Amino acid sequence: MDQWLDQFLHFLIVEKGLATNTIEAYGHGLNRFINHLKEKGMQEIQEVSKFHVRSFLLSMRKKNLSPKSIVRNLVAIRTFFRFLVQEGILKVNPIENLESPKVAKTLPQIMTLKEIEQLLEQPDLHTPLGLRDRAMLEMLYATGMRVSELTQLPIHQVNLEGGYVLLYGKGSKERIVPIGGEAVRWVIRYLRESREVLTKKNQSPFLFVNRLGGAMSRQRFWKSLKNYARRAGIQKRITPHLLRHSFASHLLERGADLRSVQLMLGHVDISSTQIYTHVTGERLKKVHQRYHPRG
Repeated sequence: MDQWLDQFLHFLIVEKGLATNTIEAYGHGLNRFINHLKEKGMQEIQEVSKFHVRSFLLSMRKKNLSPKSIVRNLVAIRTFFRFLVQEGILKVNPIENLESPKVAKTLPQIMTLKEIEQLLEQPDLHTPLGLRDRAMLEMLYATGMRVSELTQLPIHQVNLEGGYVLLYGKGSKERIVPIGGEAVRWVIRYLRESREVLTKKNQSPFLFVNRLGGAMSRQRFWKSLKNYARRAGIQKRITPHLLRHSFASHLLERGADLRSVQLMLGHVDISSTQIYTHVTGERLKKVHQRYHPRG
């Protein structure tokens, strides 16, 4: 079974071009599944049936894994078996009609506008790194882009005069997102006062660079973000994705239509965006209960 897993992961890298994190998640889940099969005395992938997959899912429930984790493991298993059929290793997919467990959608936490402003004020504007961080935070909140899109953003995809950025999200899907005047001003200031100091006037394809003039890492930016949140006295667990959630929710609260927000976020399915309507709805209910005389 291990040889088929190796071939599958190679297929994901070479043929599908999936992100490293996705491939690692698939590998982790499938290794867990194969170990479960071996514990049950199974040696050949051809022996696997729907019953064995259900047994594996049940074992994960008993280990108190979250429903989301269980579904992610099942997605990996489904993709693996489709690959085995495609390669002729299996004649029939034994789990083609296996139902996925139901996962309750959790409402994303968001930041208030005051918390956003407190966070944006934290970088030290007297330093090149502080100016860079302020521009990155402004850009992240202004566009709702993913942190990977921010840290790997090529400079040629940013049109400051036009006020928009060209992004390639999951599946290399292209989208154009407005930047907004405030973020444009901070990016211009970073370019004028900070970027050449960091690159030491060397060439770099990326808009935002680290202290050595190279590409920023997601981990480095996340660490800086947590430090700024702590200095701002924000009690919530701050992540780059929280700014993305806040971007979407704040737009909807102020009257943006769902389809426009979907396009800016790069969601393929509008149901992924609809979760934010529940967030704004919950907040409106709280306001109503607090201020309405018969709330």
